[in-house]
Amino acid sequence: MSKAAITGIHGYVPDYVLTNAELERMVDTNDEWITSRTGIKERHILKGEGMGSSHMGAKAVAGLLEKMNIKPEEVDLLICATTTPDYVFPCTANLICDMVGIRNVGSFDIQAACSGFLYALTVGSQFIETGKYKKVIVVGADKMSAIVDYTDRTTCVLFGDGAGAIMLQPSEDGFGVLDSIIKSDGSGQSHLFQKAGGSRYPPTHETVEKRWHYVYQDGPSVFKFAVKNMADVSAEIMERNHLAGSDVAWLVPHQANKRIIDATAHRMGIDTDKVMMNIHKYGNTTAATIPLCLFDYESRLKKGDNLVLAAFGGGFTWGAAYVKWAY
Repeated sequence: MSKAAITGIHGYVPDYVLTNAELERMVDTNDEWITSRTGIKERHILKGEGMGSSHMGAKAVAGLLEKMNIKPEEVDLLICATTTPDYVFPCTANLICDMVGIRNVGSFDIQAACSGFLYALTVGSQFIETGKYKKVIVVGADKMSAIVDYTDRTTCVLFGDGAGAIMLQPSEDGFGVLDSIIKSDGSGQSHLFQKAGGSRYPPTHETVEKRWHYVYQDGPSVFKFAVKNMADVSAEIMERNHLAGSDVAWLVPHQANKRIIDATAHRMGIDTDKVMMNIHKYGNTTAATIPLCLFDYESRLKKGDNLVLAAFGGGFTWGAAYVKWAY
């Protein structure tokens, strides 16, 4: 059976940079407090009326196609992982396809919060492995600034906006997504969620006044679950593929919090110099964190490198993937 190899990567972040210094003027916080607890120094924010996740996703996809010299009509399928879709419907993937000129192919969104890209990668890989499609694009795009309460100092310092896109193509040479695990536990819903805006609590004056349309996070509970589950699922995928820490070239963790990343790497027995990290300049871009890491580190990746991708998000959702880098 063919494996789904990542054959290209591209990322995009908006121009506007929101620094810790600027946040100090907005809420009761300071650079030392933010940096010591999260590792974040700045984050990029999408500005402009009517601008959404699709605009960033389209930038990432257009850059990917140009870089790989692939025409839009050659793409067989596009999957977008997002927690901040432009609309309830149509899906953000439809909008991205329209913007970049991809016509008459399947496109759909996957919503698994910060684990969304891993979920989408797992789903997209199946279409390659079965031989159904030859070129599948997986996008992670989130405009978290749209649902962040900039009067809440516990959450507004964490999130940024951005997008990343990968191309999946068949490989017969043992490269690609060799294994993946995705998991969830819906009992964790109350610890990390956006209460209103869905079918349970449609928008009303009351939901707006109660600030239910913003991210709510119970920090200590999320931290505890994230460290345990990201480390456990990463260890599980390493064990079942007979990988030791020394066999892994890179850990590619979801960028939620530097302390969570450090704790996960420690539990996996992976040195910090083998951990991809860009949280300091982007913050938590939700579904975009892993592809943006791959984009930033692309020049340092070597053909045949063993990568372990790991994520944890609201739901709770979590997962890991074992990828052998193809170029």
